Amino acid sequence: MSHEIKKSAKTDLYEHHDYYAIDELLSEDHLLARDAVRDWVKQEVSPIIEDYANRAACPTHLFKGLAEIGAFGPSLPAEYGGGGMDEIAYGIIMQELERGDSGIRSMASVQGSLVMYPIYKYGNEEQRKKYLPKLGSGEFIGCFGLTEPDHGSNPSGMVTNIVDDGDVYILNGAKMWITNSPVADIAVVWAKDKDGIIRGLIVEKDMKGYSAPEIHGKWSLRASVTGELVFEDVRVPKANLLPNVSGLKGPLGCLSKARYGIAWGALGAALDCYDSALRYSKEREQFGKKLGQFQLTQKKLAEMITEITKAQLLAWRLGTLANAGKATPAQISMAKRNNVNMALEIAREARQIHGGMGITGEYPIMRHMMNLESVVTYEGTHDIHLLITGMDVTGFNAFG
Repeated sequence: MSHEIKKSAKTDLYEHHDYYAIDELLSEDHLLARDAVRDWVKQEVSPIIEDYANRAACPTHLFKGLAEIGAFGPSLPAEYGGGGMDEIAYGIIMQELERGDSGIRSMASVQGSLVMYPIYKYGNEEQRKKYLPKLGSGEFIGCFGLTEPDHGSNPSGMVTNIVDDGDVYILNGAKMWITNSPVADIAVVWAKDKDGIIRGLIVEKDMKGYSAPEIHGKWSLRASVTGELVFEDVRVPKANLLPNVSGLKGPLGCLSKARYGIAWGALGAALDCYDSALRYSKEREQFGKKLGQFQLTQKKLAEMITEITKAQLLAWRLGTLANAGKATPAQISMAKRNNVNMALEIAREARQIHGGMGITGEYPIMRHMMNLESVVTYEGTHDIHLLITGMDVTGFNAFG
């Protein structure tokens, strides 16, 4: 059944919440980008997302729309298919997409931060011109191959490897939990060379020995397509090696870019849950009063908007640091960890305000809550980010 037929008549009533007038800190370009993406989400995502999540299907037709609204690489140069905007604009766009659904934001942030960014940052001019415009326009879909079945939080333990064979590298190994992989045209893959040094390669789906089976049975990110990457003696031309980086700093640099986007994105999920709970509290009656008139409901809502406001300020300040080239990986980790945890707590409180209705698809709460259970783990788990902050403030490495 086409996505057009399945569109619901339900109207997306979302209104933005800005308790500390943070909009005054944003430029006109930031606000225009936010409005454009919000309108697109209301028109194209909200009417269909519950149906796709219910069916555990990915609305792949939205890739083109994401490209048209500039969601792929918003802060990369326009000449390479990006949006030519700053890092705050990138964050705001991720916020609005995740307000619609974490899976839709994942589709965009993987394409921009984990595929386009490393090709731009670590690739050569020939690679940039060959791949980036097609990725930016949505003609090509990309994925990022780092996590392995046995190596998630410890990427340095990867076993995927390349062997020099004349004008090609022979690639063998497997990657797991890869967003977009079953529909991707190219994959940015990280593998160890004969010296154990991690290198990045651009692998194309039509290369013999490449496969990307889909992972089924997810209770989270159900509207996002996730899979494996399997490489069996894949012959990758040496021209596809990313020449300008080696070692773990390559993939970790990409993850910093993605984690930054998540710190903003999680705000969107939290805002959507709060917005729905606030509206419900003003409409629903119990014991002859609106829910919002009860002290305990007001306590929940007051705490929710307080935590959202703190997270908004954290994201905005991180964005200003990123624009100045001063945002450290540890600062990004703090924001990612705090904001995703905040969003999860707000989803749970919002579910309670909605009562039994909160578990139904009539409201977005449970979908956001289930999605955030993935977001709190991917791009660095909740506890890993805590240890990154701990190492940063003490100088001691508690990993391993």
